[in-house]
Amino acid sequence: MHYDFIPTGVCAKKISFDLEDGVIHNLKFEKGCNGNLKAIGRLCEGKPAKEIAELLAGNTCGPKSTSCTDQLSIGLRQALEGVLSPS
Repeated sequence: MHYDFIPTGVCAKKISFDLEDGVIHNLKFEKGCNGNLKAIGRLCEGKPAKEIAELLAGNTCGPKSTSCTDQLSIGLRQALEGVLSPS
């Protein structure tokens, strides 16, 4: 299933990903730090969403209380829990 998550408090405007049997595919960030976020997408490809959500939860960016990866963690958890509806 495909999901679009709208993050808050970060430079990225949208996080899109597919989940197949709890595994992440096609992770993409709209806006934000282009090179870093492309790398995050590659590193997460084929990995269990639960594992990635736990690993990235609480990560911050500079003085912000969150980060694009922390927001990804939130989006993945919401998708796994059925709170975030598929697009």
